[in-house]
Amino acid sequence: MLDEITRYLKKLWNKEGNPMKEVKEPKKPLLLFYVMMLFLVLMFNEMARPYLEQAQFEKVDYSTFMDMIDQKEIGRVEIQENQILFTDTDDTKKYRTGIMSDPSLAERLHDSGAKFTQDIKEQNSPLFDFFMTWVLPIIIFFAIGQYFSRKLMEKAGGGGGSMMFGMGGKQARVYVPSSEGIHFKDVAGEDEAKENLSEIVDYLHNPQKYSAIGAQMPKGVLLVGPPGTGKTMLAKAVAGEADVPFFSIAGSEFVEMFVGMGASKVRDLFKQAKEKAPCIVFIDEIDAIGQKRSGNLMGNDEREQTLNQLLTEMDGFEGNNGVIILAATNRPESLDPALLRPGRFDRRVPVELPDLEGREAILKVHAQKIQLASDVDFHTIARMAAGASGAELANIINEGALRAVRDGRAFVTQSDLEESVEVVIAGYQKKNAILSDKEKRTVAYHEIGHALVAALQTDSAPVQKITIIPRTSGALGYTMQVEQKDKYILTKEELETKIATFTGGRAAEEVKFGQVSTGAANDIEQATKLARAMITRYGMSEEFDMVAMETVNNKYLGGDTSLTCSAATQQQIDKRVVELVKQQHDVAKQLLEDHRDKLDELAEYLYEKETISGQEFMKILKGEEKEEPSSSEDGSNQEGSEEVVSEEAVSAQPELDDEHDDAAGGRDLEEARAVPGEGDASREG
Repeated sequence: MLDEITRYLKKLWNKEGNPMKEVKEPKKPLLLFYVMMLFLVLMFNEMARPYLEQAQFEKVDYSTFMDMIDQKEIGRVEIQENQILFTDTDDTKKYRTGIMSDPSLAERLHDSGAKFTQDIKEQNSPLFDFFMTWVLPIIIFFAIGQYFSRKLMEKAGGGGGSMMFGMGGKQARVYVPSSEGIHFKDVAGEDEAKENLSEIVDYLHNPQKYSAIGAQMPKGVLLVGPPGTGKTMLAKAVAGEADVPFFSIAGSEFVEMFVGMGASKVRDLFKQAKEKAPCIVFIDEIDAIGQKRSGNLMGNDEREQTLNQLLTEMDGFEGNNGVIILAATNRPESLDPALLRPGRFDRRVPVELPDLEGREAILKVHAQKIQLASDVDFHTIARMAAGASGAELANIINEGALRAVRDGRAFVTQSDLEESVEVVIAGYQKKNAILSDKEKRTVAYHEIGHALVAALQTDSAPVQKITIIPRTSGALGYTMQVEQKDKYILTKEELETKIATFTGGRAAEEVKFGQVSTGAANDIEQATKLARAMITRYGMSEEFDMVAMETVNNKYLGGDTSLTCSAATQQQIDKRVVELVKQQHDVAKQLLEDHRDKLDELAEYLYEKETISGQEFMKILKGEEKEEPSSSEDGSNQEGSEEVVSEEAVSAQPELDDEHDDAAGGRDLEEARAVPGEGDASREG
């Protein structure tokens, strides 16, 4: 994997062209830094050279100097202002001594045959001495102080030239669309969102068409949806289609250390935008600055001032004509109501998880960049990837291409893409994981228990694949069920069937071995979660009828829930949840006991092969159904019930060992698929 990433980065580095060119401020030339370094080197040489030269001379007294003159052992002599430098006759040793009053020195040196001279002292200009002594040191220390002060303010304020209570630096990036930029044709699976945004692009191209009838374009458009659904890509597509200046900034870049700096950046952003109008301003993750104001005096004043300035710029006394605001968030419920009102964000565009048709279209868009085999069926891959976002689908295509490269092939096959779906869902195969014979047999019965309970009930998705090969997510095995099409409404019976399927693994262990293991940790979590949702949110209990006992928070970020009832009611809810799960557990156990011979046959077959397809599973199961007509009623739905369970029910459910239960079903995607959405077809993934 590391080698593949390295090769890709090298290729990306050598690749020319940028699909979305960013206009950056020119950097300071390196010549300035070279000149400064040269100046420092010269100054060091001038100041350090005298000390280095003196270190080469041996210091002697004046009497030794006189003795060497009398003995004619001196070669060269240099008489300076404060010392005398001399060498021996061979110029191998250098000496220095002090100056003394000796009028006959020159005569004795001449008689000894030595070569001697004296420095000619030149008078420097007073202005030059004043400059070198006073002005230059002050300039150097002032420049050093300014440099460190600017660096400190950049770290505190987030931009060059920032001041503590003044203007923040430019943070918005201006993009100029290029011929290779992202366009609407490159974004699939979000037709409703593209239709809303294409109207804005059309307005920027033909404003007269709208003004003739008196229509006004929305001042702001808020893109909301789960992570990975393509909100930022849609904004880039708008930039590619609109052919107008496009400003991009993240909401977190407005939040600064000092009060007032975030508001200054907002003013600077809109000042630039108004100068280049008509234009588009895109604020990603706007919830970083747009959260509801609490009114607490001890709150973050900087965040509130930034929000107030944003509200004023979007719809204040001054007009904001020609500037359209695009913003993206996956926490719309946390935004301030003043920010969401008409006049600021007039239009709210949901960017939801794609349906079956949308997933197939997204796969085809991303597959245009890779070499494909002729047998690739995107419809099957889209069904296997139920509940996946656009980013996950792109990752599936890329993982398939990487797998083809690892296998030494020049094209991607259907098996590559099917394996990549499992990689995204449950991780890579753990090649070094070795299970004991007992553990392997337990996992085989566990997975066959899931598949067999699902197959023996109506309203259950068909089995696509069963494996007991451990995965890096922590799953020791999993059973994959694949739907033929999307479904948005589930009945009470269908949800009970799903709970029974979750308990099928533990029931198989009890039927075969008469004991339980930690392998059902994730099954227990998912079954409990679904049973609680049936009682508290979906009104599927006689005791509470249609009373909401639970609310969903952050539905785009995992859908955390909180109970809205008394403690006594919570006890009743817990009791009912236990009864519901236990009831379906008994149903699963009874089904497996009634078909014990087929459970053993399928488990032994899976134990030997480790991975079997849904066709192999159904072939063995149908053999029993033909011999025992009494059981055909339970299994008659296996080929006709492939349209029963919704996309958000578990379409691929890895079963995890308890030691790895933090993986929660292999990944968060599995939790999202385990709980059905609301009646309005909204998804919680």
